[in-house]
Amino acid sequence: MLNIIRTNSDNPDFQKLTQLLDITLCKIYGTKQEDYEEYNRIVDLHTVVLAYEDDIAVGCGCFKRFNDDTIEIKRMFVIPEMRGRGVASRILYELETWGIEQNNTYATLETGKEQPEAIDLYLKCGYTITQNYGQYADKELCVCMFKALWTD
Repeated sequence: MLNIIRTNSDNPDFQKLTQLLDITLCKIYGTKQEDYEEYNRIVDLHTVVLAYEDDIAVGCGCFKRFNDDTIEIKRMFVIPEMRGRGVASRILYELETWGIEQNNTYATLETGKEQPEAIDLYLKCGYTITQNYGQYADKELCVCMFKALWTD
């Protein structure tokens, strides 16, 4: 049975899973971890979600404040043997719920063109592709997405 918990970036399971994420992204894009360290550095973050199956961490995600009413979803990852079982959707739902609890109205995120499964997941969960923002504005391989979490 899948168990979803809220934690922080000091959690060793989160650190282990994000290291696996970095390795995976380097393989997909033919890059080195240090190329993207400044974008992926997550410290002192209190909005981390972990998914466990039989007490083993199988997936993670987190968010950070993007602006006054928007969160940015970050560091989404599910170990390969657990993909296709709804783990990422459950993590994303928990992150969005937590964001709403903190009075946010919107969520934004960045993924990559070489990650079609991630793009499909976010589209299925109600995100739409938007103009690349911030540090991703001039990056051809980036795909930025946006979603209204709730409306009045």
